[in-house]
Amino acid sequence: MEESQLFCPRRRGGDGGRVFVAPDYNEGKEAQREATMRRIAHLARRGVFRGWLTEPGADGELRKLALLECLGVYDHSLAIKIGVHFFLWGSAIKFLGTKRHHDKWLLATENYDIKGCFAMTELGHGSNVRGIETIATYDSTAREFIINTPCESAQKYWIGGAANHATHTIVFSQLHINRKNEGVHAFVAQIRDEDGNVLPNIHIADCGHKIGLNGVDNGRIWFQNIRVPRENLLNLVADVLPDGQYVSMIDDPDQRFAAFLSPLTLGRVNIAVNSVYISKVGLVIAVRYSLSRRAFSLTPDGPEMLLLDYPSHQRRLLPLLAKVCLMSSAGNFMKKMYVKRTPEMSKSIHIYSSALKATLTWQNMITLQECREACGGQGLKTENRVGIFKAEFDVQSTFEGDNNVLMQQVSKALYAEFLAAQKKKKAFKGLGLEHLNGPTPVIPDKLTSSILRSSKFQMDLFCLRERDLLKQFAEEVSLHLARGESREKALMLSYQLAEDLARAFTERTILQIFLEDEMNVPSGSLKEVLGLLRSLYVMVSIDESASFLRYGYLSRDNVASVRKEVLKLCGELRPHALAVVSSFGIPDAFLSPLAFDWIEANVLSTGSH
Repeated sequence: MEESQLFCPRRRGGDGGRVFVAPDYNEGKEAQREATMRRIAHLARRGVFRGWLTEPGADGELRKLALLECLGVYDHSLAIKIGVHFFLWGSAIKFLGTKRHHDKWLLATENYDIKGCFAMTELGHGSNVRGIETIATYDSTAREFIINTPCESAQKYWIGGAANHATHTIVFSQLHINRKNEGVHAFVAQIRDEDGNVLPNIHIADCGHKIGLNGVDNGRIWFQNIRVPRENLLNLVADVLPDGQYVSMIDDPDQRFAAFLSPLTLGRVNIAVNSVYISKVGLVIAVRYSLSRRAFSLTPDGPEMLLLDYPSHQRRLLPLLAKVCLMSSAGNFMKKMYVKRTPEMSKSIHIYSSALKATLTWQNMITLQECREACGGQGLKTENRVGIFKAEFDVQSTFEGDNNVLMQQVSKALYAEFLAAQKKKKAFKGLGLEHLNGPTPVIPDKLTSSILRSSKFQMDLFCLRERDLLKQFAEEVSLHLARGESREKALMLSYQLAEDLARAFTERTILQIFLEDEMNVPSGSLKEVLGLLRSLYVMVSIDESASFLRYGYLSRDNVASVRKEVLKLCGELRPHALAVVSSFGIPDAFLSPLAFDWIEANVLSTGSH
């Protein structure tokens, strides 16, 4: 990528200078879209995607995910465009289809002989997929499905790839057989011919210019009674026999629906991990800048101070650094879990991927905003990357599951676990909830620095909060049920506790995963830095969350001690800041001039008029 002109390498600085690669965001929407396609074609010619859909094995899957993260560090549009084609369209064919679909479409997808998109979201329905309005009616005489957009709110919307390039799509529709609705199913439909012309009875329009991600051609699709063969139903979960008989290996409609949503899980894993990488890029740039930029002096004639030597600047950046390190561990845990998945793990994977997708993408936006401000005016320059990332990655908090909805799903799932354990009088197992089987942790009255930094205290406090909130949430829901509310309404009315509970579960999970990684590191300087990062993560999580005071897990004095500890930990982490950001391994070319000699990068040269 650093060598090909397609990736816009730019040399900055005096003699020779440095090469930086980043897309040209000043280009118009259409130019950005075409540039994304040319980059994909270049990567495909180089064999980058070989085996992505056709070779089995966990190693290949991990390599594929790692590669997508690297491409995301270059450009979000590139990662999303590839992600839609391989991980939404491709995964749906692979995991919802059977041999006939694999033989017909997997290799063609891998070679980009066809270009796929994924038509699930509609103008009237995003998060509530069950409510989509597109209809597929089975015609048993012709042995075909007739797919129709019955009203304007049923137009497929935000479909990545649809506006310009996709030749095929997976259409999620309500399946109607003999006037009976069998629920949401997935069908393969061709939308353009080999020459790129839109096929008859299909209408496509552009979603228009966006605040970011303009290298992806999001489009809208309307279907007017288009016909697809019976074989185009992705039939692993359910099938329609030639005579119109509906058969499924899953009797429960809820479980069947969940199976149709399974391709989204990989998307969430990808989004969560990619957001961590973008936070890392932002932090490398902001931390390196703060180690070379000086401002103000303590004495009239003294030297100006480095930004990162100001305690307030440390408090701005170093907690974000701690969070990204712990979240990076959680992202890796999620990837490995997904790659080694079994059918029994699907519920856990859904919960973890929902919690981490929401939490890590929200944190990415907080991190990028702080890094932008910490770079001052330089943070506004597109070439310094941090500012433009805010617009490019903002979409992460709402696509493939609105973050607030995902977090509500997490607390609902925990509530279901709680009820099941009570009903069967069985111990909690899975999701790290085993701590609920033991006695309630006791928090010491007076917290000293050494107690605050002990992993036992940290886990105890996070477990106490999660345990108590789960109990309170269950009690509040049953109170609403006792007043005659439905289960749905009862859960809806308890949303405040639901939000606190989902956050408690996620923060405890992130801490627990990191602790396991930390334990595997032999004692020495690395382990000490990991301990500082972990303690800073915990202290800042306490400092930023009202729940520890609100529900009385910590006294006012102890919360004050936590705040002082944040300051101390920032000071102790300060000497390691450069080593930590360097350990992220982001190649220099994917950073920005601001991370190096920014004066040299701004010298007046013949080319800069």
